Amino acid sequence: MKSTEIFRQCEYNAIQNRPLYNVTCAFHDSRHFFRMLYYLVDAFTNEPFKGNPAGVCIVDDYPPSFEMQKLSTYHNWSEIAFVKHLTENRFYIRWFSPADEAPLCGHATLAAAHILFSRRMAPLNSIIFEYNSGIIGAVLNSDEFITLSFAVKPVYKCNNPPFSTKAILGIEKYVEILKDDLIYVIVLNSADDIIRAMPNFDAIKEIESRAIAITSAGNGDFDFSSRYFAPRVGIYEDPVCGSMHCRLAYYWKSILGKSKFRAFQASRRTGTLNIEIVEDIVKITGSAVTIGTFKNYHTKYPAPLFTHSAHL
Repeated sequence: MKSTEIFRQCEYNAIQNRPLYNVTCAFHDSRHFFRMLYYLVDAFTNEPFKGNPAGVCIVDDYPPSFEMQKLSTYHNWSEIAFVKHLTENRFYIRWFSPADEAPLCGHATLAAAHILFSRRMAPLNSIIFEYNSGIIGAVLNSDEFITLSFAVKPVYKCNNPPFSTKAILGIEKYVEILKDDLIYVIVLNSADDIIRAMPNFDAIKEIESRAIAITSAGNGDFDFSSRYFAPRVGIYEDPVCGSMHCRLAYYWKSILGKSKFRAFQASRRTGTLNIEIVEDIVKITGSAVTIGTFKNYHTKYPAPLFTHSAHL
């Protein structure tokens, strides 16, 4: 099926599967005319206005990167995924934060898979997303949950961190600090410490790292809990971060001696993830809910002009 045919099918299905909001947007550009369907999805939740909001743009062709960045900066969600159909069940995906193009984003990938499955844009119950550094698998389960398959992200002990946990979190005692090439992971003593942490975003911005993650063993039904702060890229606190859990699963497998986890992200919106490590693959299972549908025609204006809205 050609991209234009998939676009028309998606447009039809968007009308049949009416979301909470339906908004038509208009753009103008003197040089380019880019057609896209644009959705707002809450990921890692089955309740509207919880989990992590992500934009999903289904494009016939990619607009210039600076235009995608404009849209992402304007909406200021954690990420917007831009998805282009390749062949049958293969799609190319790119993610933009409010400040830059992200190397990987879990919750926006879940949101994109949710849209492709629910709008019947994928002919099978499995999708392959290609991106700059590899591939991500997505499978629609019988319970309507979606399982994503990522490469595991090892993190290693950092003996001399370039910051004080008291200065950046207001918490002096911790178990250990880990890092990879993108983020630091601070292991705290309890799930209560995760909630009590008060991030100093100005101090975190000064750290040469994309983000700071905090984690601890969980309480009750959860194996571990976490929070994620990335003010350097415009995400002060990410409500639910899938890519962070590719690192946390690696760490907690070594600590707990198990390969299946139920994880809780203790942001204000909260989110839950079911995780399994199989060799060097992290499988993250979650649900998502569509909040809104937008129909875009891309133009020189940095922000969409909302021409009408219908049905709550």
